[in-house]
Amino acid sequence: MMTNLFSTFDPSTSTNLSLNWISSFLGLIFLPTMFWLIPSRINLVWIKIISALHNEFKILLKISKMKGTTLIFISLFSMILFNNFLSLFPYVFSSTSHLVLTLTLALPLWLSFMIYGWFNHTIHMFAHLVPQGTPPVLMPFMVCIETISNIIRPGTLAIRLTANMIAGHLLLTLLGNTGTSLSLLMVNILIITQLLLLILESAVAVIQSYVFSILSTLYSSEVN
Repeated sequence: MMTNLFSTFDPSTSTNLSLNWISSFLGLIFLPTMFWLIPSRINLVWIKIISALHNEFKILLKISKMKGTTLIFISLFSMILFNNFLSLFPYVFSSTSHLVLTLTLALPLWLSFMIYGWFNHTIHMFAHLVPQGTPPVLMPFMVCIETISNIIRPGTLAIRLTANMIAGHLLLTLLGNTGTSLSLLMVNILIITQLLLLILESAVAVIQSYVFSILSTLYSSEVN
């Protein structure tokens, strides 16, 4: 029994054991064995998506010699998309609605970009602190603003994904809890509304995973 609304996102709500994190690995069970063995239609669609992402990330990274650089960002997109979609199933815990997971993805990426950039392209990184055409009087303020905006990047990446996943799930939970006290007509309207919200959440699941990976790619391209 839920003690409050946010206990929906508690991994140990339904049972005394924190087993709901297993939802992050359920996709491997759902995918049929033939997906891994022969180029099925699902596999071909996924290859098309990966190829499109690879071409887009390659343009953003501006790297032609280092093949396979986009693999980390495609893998990041796949993992987040996987978890976002799995959280739409009933009674499945949404792991991407926790900062524990999203910060674990965002912070090491940002930190590695910063360490690489400051050690290998120090002058380039200093130049990023002052945008081109800034008046000399405003330069100290711009350095402070750019530094702060750079430091909060992993936090904004993580919170954006978490907040979007929580918002949709909370709305679905709120509407679902009112079903017992409604008339038959209103229940039918509620079901239609829930279905439309579920379609919206499916779109949000794709968009948020794309936004997370594309922003990570942009942050990486700035340090080269």
